Amino acid sequence: MKPLGPIPAGYDTIDGELAIGGRKASDLVAEAGDTPLFVYSAAHLRRRVADLRAAMPQRLALHYAVKANPYAPVLQVMSELVDGFDIASGGELALVRAAVIDPRLISFAGPGKRDGELEAAIAAGATLNLESEGEADRALAIAGRLGVTPRLAIRVNPDFDLKGSGMKMGGGAKQFGIDAERVPALARRILASGAEWRGFHIFAGSQALDAAAIIDTQAQTLKLAARLAEESGAALPHCNLGGGFGIPYFPGDTPVDLAAIGEALGEAFETLPASVAETRFCIELGRFLVGEAGVYLTRIVDRKVSHGEVFLIVDGGLHHQLAASGNFGTVVRRNYPVAIASRYAAPATEEASVVGCLCTPLDRLADKAGFPQADVGDLVAVFCAGAYGASASPAQFLGHGPALEMLV
Repeated sequence: MKPLGPIPAGYDTIDGELAIGGRKASDLVAEAGDTPLFVYSAAHLRRRVADLRAAMPQRLALHYAVKANPYAPVLQVMSELVDGFDIASGGELALVRAAVIDPRLISFAGPGKRDGELEAAIAAGATLNLESEGEADRALAIAGRLGVTPRLAIRVNPDFDLKGSGMKMGGGAKQFGIDAERVPALARRILASGAEWRGFHIFAGSQALDAAAIIDTQAQTLKLAARLAEESGAALPHCNLGGGFGIPYFPGDTPVDLAAIGEALGEAFETLPASVAETRFCIELGRFLVGEAGVYLTRIVDRKVSHGEVFLIVDGGLHHQLAASGNFGTVVRRNYPVAIASRYAAPATEEASVVGCLCTPLDRLADKAGFPQADVGDLVAVFCAGAYGASASPAQFLGHGPALEMLV
């Protein structure tokens, strides 16, 4: 029997069922009208941001990475909680603007921005995090044509990465950002152009649970920002320190130590060199803010036994939960936190695999794990589904279409 990942705190039981936001899973499905269904808890979102604010230095601003979950009601809640929004496409720009969020709170990073995306961001007044000298050329030309002063920052490819991170976004040859040694020249050029200079975006990696690694990376990032600011010859108005805070998905994972990170960052802020003494710093988090707030509910449509193994076949699958199936960035597949929502209070009595409805053996949400005996009609819950689920999975595969979503 293979272990399951740890279920996040804050989920309850009502009448033996999983409860989300004080409501039974079956009632939520009835309200939505069908499964599969993503349910996001506003209480979890608020609690996570409050805990983060309490642990971090007051000087540090908090940005939400929209790519993690762009669901409109989630954006509305986050607009009450964070200081800025980081986007990675023109589509995300439209979603954030539709949520009536001030465009001046938006920063746009990501390689391969098309001219139309650059134009939309410049016209709106969003900050562009430039990924190359060529992108800078295009942004300045577009701004000149529009007669608008662009708000420009530089995404820096640092000469280090975030140790132990699930996804390395900096260090060495990368499609992200501009190599650190070329940054001062471009910064001076931006300053000379008359654009509004917005500073640096330095993102080294994501999904790290080791506080010591995050502390070390933040220290290196502050030193790099100070050095590049000095070499650029201008005050640094703003610096995005990246994020990297992970959440526990798998057996043996433990939550990141926020208190340790906040204490170390606070001490670092007290001894900043003059070149960044007045800089406004922020961190950019997505998964950490919304991941544990989401649950994916899917219904068992068949129960079968093959060569002595029990398979619980559900109406959802990897087309909505690619990461939980082990096919989105993991090298060795391990089980996410999964439970029988309809029998949430019951003990495990059998070994079973939860598999989806797609015609591929990759469509497996839980592999040979322990569950209470479940049958057709029961609901299965996949936790840690609030980030990189609905919007990061191949929903159109085999024509099944997207899952329903709701915020409670």
